[in-house]
Amino acid sequence: MPADTTTNPDKSAPSLPPMARLTANYAAAPQPSADDLANLAAAGFRTVICNRPDEEVPPGERAADMAAAARAAGLHFATVFVPHGPITDDILAAQVDALTTLPGPHFAYCAAGVRASVIWAFASAGRMPTDEIMATLAQAGLRMPGLRNQIAALAARDETG
Repeated sequence: MPADTTTNPDKSAPSLPPMARLTANYAAAPQPSADDLANLAAAGFRTVICNRPDEEVPPGERAADMAAAARAAGLHFATVFVPHGPITDDILAAQVDALTTLPGPHFAYCAAGVRASVIWAFASAGRMPTDEIMATLAQAGLRMPGLRNQIAALAARDETG
């Protein structure tokens, strides 16, 4: 994930973890600490989406632990594990469900923020123009031209499906 693309000119505002604001309603980031979740809530986020599988993190930082911390901070929480590998239709459907049923703004995390960005791009296929999705990723420092065909295919599938 690129350097923090958020700014905090108001030094009295809560300190936020590094993130890429892909849209006004979605940020992708490396995994925050449980302590960061209260600051995310104070900054206006309403839902946290865990895209990081539990086998990647030690006890105390797994999805159930983060869900408890999120709820204690007044946040909604969804678990949509995105593996290092193919993103299945079931994983994509779960991400779309979280984005459409839970209130935004959404803060999604994985190990570095890349998978949380890619799953956003796939979930946005057919809902945003492919060129706009690609430009958004590039603005966040994620130049992944190989995703263009996959996003376009998902968009076409949604149109016919």
